[in-house]
Amino acid sequence: MNPTLYLSHPMFYFSPQNCIQLNQYKLKSEIGKGSYGVVKLAYNEDDDKHYAMKVVSKKKLMKQYGFPRRPPPRGPKVAVQGELPKVLGPLERVYQEIAILRKLDHLNIVKLVEVLDDPAEDNLHMVFDLMPKGPVMEVPTDSPFTEEQTRLYFRDIVLGIEYLHYQKIVHRDIKPANVLLGDDGHVKIADFGVSNQFEGNDALLSSTAGTPAFMAPETLSDIHQSFSGKALDVWAMGVTVYCFVFGKCPFIDEYILVLHNKIRTKCVEFPESPEISEELKTLILKMLDKNPDTRITIPEIKLDPWVTQDGCDPLPLEEDHCSVVEVTEEEVQNSVKFVPSLSTVILVKAMLRKRSFSNPYECPRSRAERSMSAPSNLLIKGSSGEGSREGELEDLHEDELFS
Repeated sequence: MNPTLYLSHPMFYFSPQNCIQLNQYKLKSEIGKGSYGVVKLAYNEDDDKHYAMKVVSKKKLMKQYGFPRRPPPRGPKVAVQGELPKVLGPLERVYQEIAILRKLDHLNIVKLVEVLDDPAEDNLHMVFDLMPKGPVMEVPTDSPFTEEQTRLYFRDIVLGIEYLHYQKIVHRDIKPANVLLGDDGHVKIADFGVSNQFEGNDALLSSTAGTPAFMAPETLSDIHQSFSGKALDVWAMGVTVYCFVFGKCPFIDEYILVLHNKIRTKCVEFPESPEISEELKTLILKMLDKNPDTRITIPEIKLDPWVTQDGCDPLPLEEDHCSVVEVTEEEVQNSVKFVPSLSTVILVKAMLRKRSFSNPYECPRSRAERSMSAPSNLLIKGSSGEGSREGELEDLHEDELFS
């Protein structure tokens, strides 16, 4: 049996095969990439299952994306009379959001299993149920779905979005790439990177987020105004259904400003082929109504004759598949598991690669450049002249950390 080097903290360890492991998760190949970071295939040795581990930036979560826009904590605890509500810092709000996401439990929502965090580093490692079949559709495509297949997938999306809205979450980035196909034939909604939580009946938003071709016209207005979060999701659902049956978006242009103008001003056009029913065309037009005040709503979509086949195939009532998710302060505090500093991870990995356990900080030669992934205090210039490079650390890049 090959020996394994363990760190003092049990969260990380490395095998001689140069494989990095976080807790019980052995990280394998990269299966996704985007502006948020990367997604790695992760094998859980405890339950012998594979998961998707998403590596995201805390700074992006706090500054660029929707996580910091959380309202005060919700849950069963009521503030004592005269006591001011606790003010959460940016990172605490991230953990608050994660605590909510971890408790979401619905057939049509991808499950967040757990989150690993190194307080000294920028990355969060988010572990999701693996959807091996991936996105339900890649757009553009020459092989769109039949109308009946579209109807089945769309019904799943409607129920998933209704559940999120019931939890006072707007997704803000519904598109085929974020609709994943399960082994059971149902689709699940994924990627909450730009989602918002709200209090009251709806989210009033003022910032743009999401994918340009799926953005609603009200978000692209030159006039600074707030707009409905729920209506944004309905618009994106309309674009998604259009993609399902035609294999392309209704508004397309290589120039972003021209695309924005088309979304704001151009009418929806339906290709001659493939031919779709008038009922579906009517529903798409209602979802792609440029006026968010008159745009069809989720409750109305659930009763639409195309969705329900004229009432013969009704969707379940909201109360039959939705229940409120609440989190306690303890659940917020336990929403992430902490891992040791990645500085130590990089250090041990380099030592294993070099098969050297000499002092890694006594580098015989100075280095003109250092790796972007290595902290500034990891590589220190040595004062000695020529000599053995055995103790010197190699440049380590981000991709190598999870190879």
